[in-house]
Amino acid sequence: MKQRLALESRFRGDPMYRTALTLCLAALLAAPAAGQESRRPNIIFILADDLGYGDLGSYGQTVIQTPQLDRMAAEGIRFTHFYAGATVCAPSRSVLMTGQHMGHTHVRGNASGPRMDAQSLRDIDVTVAEVLKEADYSTALFGKWGLGEVDLPGHPLKQGFDTFFGYLNQVHAHNYYPEFLWKGLERMPLRNKVRRVSRTYGGFTGGWATERNEYSHDVIMSEAMAWLEDRGDAPFFMYLALTIPHANNEGTRGTGDGAEIPDHGIYSGRDWPGPDKGQAAMITHMDRDVGRLLDKLSELGVAEDTLVMFSSDNGPHNEANHDLLRFNPSGPLRGTKRALYDGGIRVPFLAWWPGTIQPGRVSRHIGYFGDLMATSAELAGADLPQDTDSVSFAPTLTGRAGEQREHEYLYWEFYEGGSAQALRMGRWKGVRQPMLTGRVELYDVTLDMAERYDIARSHPEVVKEIEDAMQEAHVPHPNWKPPAE
Repeated sequence: MKQRLALESRFRGDPMYRTALTLCLAALLAAPAAGQESRRPNIIFILADDLGYGDLGSYGQTVIQTPQLDRMAAEGIRFTHFYAGATVCAPSRSVLMTGQHMGHTHVRGNASGPRMDAQSLRDIDVTVAEVLKEADYSTALFGKWGLGEVDLPGHPLKQGFDTFFGYLNQVHAHNYYPEFLWKGLERMPLRNKVRRVSRTYGGFTGGWATERNEYSHDVIMSEAMAWLEDRGDAPFFMYLALTIPHANNEGTRGTGDGAEIPDHGIYSGRDWPGPDKGQAAMITHMDRDVGRLLDKLSELGVAEDTLVMFSSDNGPHNEANHDLLRFNPSGPLRGTKRALYDGGIRVPFLAWWPGTIQPGRVSRHIGYFGDLMATSAELAGADLPQDTDSVSFAPTLTGRAGEQREHEYLYWEFYEGGSAQALRMGRWKGVRQPMLTGRVELYDVTLDMAERYDIARSHPEVVKEIEDAMQEAHVPHPNWKPPAE
């Protein structure tokens, strides 16, 4: 107002200046007020289960068809150096939700038996959903949680989600034809009959269906799509944690085929064993539904307001009794699920945001699951919690590469069948087995993507730097003790 009065006083008598002043004031009035920002984006994070780096056409797959995810890559950005939180399910999801790496996050492994509290988030843990809920986002989880049962503080409704539908327990989630799914705190019965086995996981007994009527993936997708239709006006965060293509481990042991799918679709005529047809059909089935979701966003008129991300919780499994050689699911990488070589932790990562992400981009930015926290907070204008290991990759998404911060390092731990550590520091990757006491193997993963050549002896100074970083990153936890502790 003070500037406007000064201009009027100075140029009141000059017609040319009065015209210029009028145009200037009109532009000022049309411009956004100071601090006013465009609408905060909706955020959808789609998580596949046990999908490998090489399982998608856009990452080199030639046997399994993934046209919709390949379309997502073509219309968005494909990351080539993005990592899961861990090499198995629960800890990877803990990293995703808390923004803390494996040396800091509370859930560092798949627990079992009476110690399911070790696999539950705590009241003090802050999740991405809680951060976005505080920023007035609607929050919903559809699919597999694995970080807290009904009677534990890690239940999704206690961790920032307004809506939850799916599986709480990991062994329950093995079965694609279960007798029920959870809707909030209530069991929603399904028309399947299950043969139970003796294996118990957190009080839950696994099994496989003898009568198959309702495929859980399809039921979960229907609930998610219905929620989108009735989402309201607030910006939203949807965590779509699909179970495909995880195997039904109990089904594999009981029937010889853990790749549960209603039909083999386009692979039915292939001269392959059933598990191979099922593995391929599961991935293509999931691919179809990702395409349906993207189309739904366009139909609802919110595609340009929505950031959609797609990834996998860890590397590919070999638990459905299918042939890994047929599909080469790790692509050029070494290892599979339960390894800390890149085949176990480097995952496909796609981001799609029409009108914001330029189509057909490929990024070599080195990021990981923990970065969802800082990225979401930045995009939502929310406060980032303290004590995270999270770096926002929003600058990479929005074409501001010059503003992109980089991690000093990424860090992983693993406690099953012994123990291991891994650390990525720029071009260098260190792997130590057993953790804390083993010799560090060193790889230059920019030149040696398959981690074939251990060059630790040639670079002792780099090995020392990685050893120091591993020591800094590992904070001891009473629930997760490697053999040397």
